[in-house]
Formats: sequence, C-alpha cells, structure tokens
Amino acid sequence: MNTITIDKISSITTNLKLQHEEGLTDDLSCEMGTVLAVQVLEDKSVYNELELSSGRMSKLKKGDIIAVALGQRMALKGFVGMLPTSLEVNDIIHLLNFGGTAGVCTSANVQEVGEPLRIRVLGGITRKGKQLNIKDAALFKPTQDMKAKVPLIITTGSSMDSGKTTVAIEIVKTLHRMGMKLAGAKLTGVGAVRDLFKMRDYGIYDSVSFVDCGITSTANIAAEDVIGATKGALDYLSASEPDAIMVEFGDGLMGKYGVEAVLRDPQIQENVRFHIGCARDPVGAVGLAEACAKLGLPLDMVSGPVTDNQVGKDIIREKLGVLTYNAFKPDNEWLDLIIERWASEYKNAA
Repeated sequence: MNTITIDKISSITTNLKLQHEEGLTDDLSCEMGTVLAVQVLEDKSVYNELELSSGRMSKLKKGDIIAVALGQRMALKGFVGMLPTSLEVNDIIHLLNFGGTAGVCTSANVQEVGEPLRIRVLGGITRKGKQLNIKDAALFKPTQDMKAKVPLIITTGSSMDSGKTTVAIEIVKTLHRMGMKLAGAKLTGVGAVRDLFKMRDYGIYDSVSFVDCGITSTANIAAEDVIGATKGALDYLSASEPDAIMVEFGDGLMGKYGVEAVLRDPQIQENVRFHIGCARDPVGAVGLAEACAKLGLPLDMVSGPVTDNQVGKDIIREKLGVLTYNAFKPDNEWLDLIIERWASEYKNAA
C-alpha cells in the first residue's frame, strides 16, 4: 500500500481524525465527501488560507500537501464549483472554500476572492484498504421524523455576509449569562468550523453542522437530504437537554443551499420560538421578511448592517413593525419578548 505525508489537514475532515501519514489509492471516487490528498500548485495573495482541524487558519503555499474532501459550492460572493464527473491522479481541481471543500470551479467573484486555488490530485486517502469519505465518521444520521422538542432560536439571512453569526454570538452571550444551557447548529452552507467555534466562545456547550452528518456542503443537494440532516442534528443536540438551540443558516434564503426547504418544514416550524432576520439593506430586509412570512415563519427581529444607524432601523420599524437589533451596539429590547414567550410556554406546560 502506498502512503503519503500530509502537511495540513482541513477542518472538513476533522471527525476522521486523520494523521499526517495515511494510506493512498489511485482508485478514486467522485462522490461527495471523498477524502483526497492534493498538492497546492500556486501561491495566492487573497483567499489563501486553510482552516485546520484545530480551527486555526494556516496560509497555503505552493507545494503544500493537504487533505480535502469533495463537495460543491454556490457562493454569491465567492466560488461556484461542482463535483468532478471523473477523477484520476494528477487531475487539476480547485479548493472551493477555506474549510477544505474541493471540486471543479465554474465561476468566481474574482474581485473579492481572486481566481480559485488550483490543486493537483495525488490520490484518495485510505484506511485498511478503504477509500475514506467524511460520512464514515458521521456523528449522527439524517432523519425525516424528528423527535426533538427543544426550542429553536434561528437566524436567517437575505444573503451571505449579512451579519448572522455576529448577532447569533451576541444573543448566545446574553442568554448564557442569564444561566441558559445552549447548544448550537449551523445547518446549511459549505463546511467550516469557524462560526461554531465563535458561538462556543460565548457559551454554546455543544455544536454540530451538516458536516457531522457526512455532508461537505448543502449546495445543490436534494431538499429532503438537507431537511434530514437538519433534523438529525437537532435530535442529536437535544439528547443532552439544552434549554434552547441557536441555529444559523449559511448563505441566504434564496440561495442554493436548502434554507427555504428547511424553514418550510412543519416539524422545524413547530420548534421555532424566535426568528432573527439579517440583511445588508432595507430592500433585502423587507424582502426577507415577506418571504419568511409566506413560509409560515415571520421574523421577530431584524439585524445586520441594515441596522448600523438610525435610518435603517426607522425604515424597518415603519415597513415591518418588528424589533431591530444592532450587534455592535446591542440592547435588550428583544429579551423581553423571549422571556414572555418562554414564560408562557412553561405556564401552559404546567
């Protein structure tokens, strides 16, 4: 059996606990989640880092040998990439995100992220003669019949980079300091651990994402698969009986990552207690609010760059009549609403 020495192990492969020396095969699969050893072919000055299994960011240099996993991406402000239709040793593919998702780039926002980093396939990483896939180390299985009844606080965006993680962190910090036991989940997007680590910094005691179900990215996969992974994640976290689960959806409602399908699901809707919408501008905020209302999950609060000054806040309150919240100048007006809902729920349960 051939072996290879790996310089850097991407975060998307974390659950496999890869070592720096692993087996290698030239019999390659194009299935999502397939783990490959690849070599970096060039130096870049932008979008040139890899998120390691530790969560630390490491600059990539020409010649580095790294462990990645096949997946897709449909980023509005980044790369668009698909799974290869065939794959052989020495083929050139691309690194699609800093978490270690690799595929064939078909479009790029060059002004923001440059051209995609080219990587050369060295082989598939194996153990005991079997080519590895991140689903081999999944923490939970998908399910269509969710048992969890834990209250959900969810953050939905009009697009990527609309402030979802920032507001989620502030809400988590406040509730944790009040004594609430909180779990966290990122349920759509492309695999990376950065956002979950940020939530853990402020009180989340346990967190998972779709990667922990063996999915590198929810881009362009069947709606039932995204919903299944979501429900599996919520059941998994509910086993330790948190008071609530903070949920962040990667990308925006109208993106290609399955956010709308998840929000439309009746079992998910039943558990939602507080819905935060994030947007960069008033038109995005109003459009997001209208779309969520049609899905049956109206927004309780709007956050994101649209609330960076009083003009945006006034427009939101005038057009939507909901709370506004700026995570850089936080207030606790939202807290009264959450306390009221939780108190009402406990009273009814009693």
